[in-house]
Amino acid sequence: MTRLYSILAILFVAALAGGTWLITRGGAPQDQFAQCRSSTVAGGSGAIGGPFELVNAKGETVTDKDVFTEPSLLYFGYTFCPDICPMDVSRNAEAVDLLAERGISTAPVFISIDPERDTPEVVGDFAYNMHEKMIGLTGSLEQVKAASRAYKTYFKRQPGDEDYYLVDHSTFAYLVLPEVGFVDFFRRDETPEQVADKVSCFVDNM
Repeated sequence: MTRLYSILAILFVAALAGGTWLITRGGAPQDQFAQCRSSTVAGGSGAIGGPFELVNAKGETVTDKDVFTEPSLLYFGYTFCPDICPMDVSRNAEAVDLLAERGISTAPVFISIDPERDTPEVVGDFAYNMHEKMIGLTGSLEQVKAASRAYKTYFKRQPGDEDYYLVDHSTFAYLVLPEVGFVDFFRRDETPEQVADKVSCFVDNM
């Protein structure tokens, strides 16, 4: 019974940490995705991600559970972004196509951090033009801020004309698995092939 209680205690602690774990014969918790990770997140992967409520291209309110129904590449940006966002989102879209060729279905997800200009229709058009599977999301400023805080992203509107202004923002893409949550992130310099390889590893170990 003592051994059983020890195993249950380990499972409970792992659940509190928000991580995804396996229990080895020795009773020590092991990260089932350890071989796939190329970076370390302060506080563990459970420190990033969480529930959100946003608005999709149809104007419907959706939650993270509605959005992440398959492995997803999540990016925070805005449709008026002159260069960085289109390049990053295109990279994610290419990775999705490469994964499809390998028989792995994934979805690119785009959350706007500029809800004043990015209406559901605008975000929907942008997302569809980038990839037919891309899910475009927006919402009130409060909803967007809440999602941004959950994923530890940064954005700040710069001074300028009401219609023409820039928004500073972080540029990581996040891999989110259904029923698991955030597991890793991708930097801007990673290629579509590198992203696809890493996603494949996580999916194979689910």
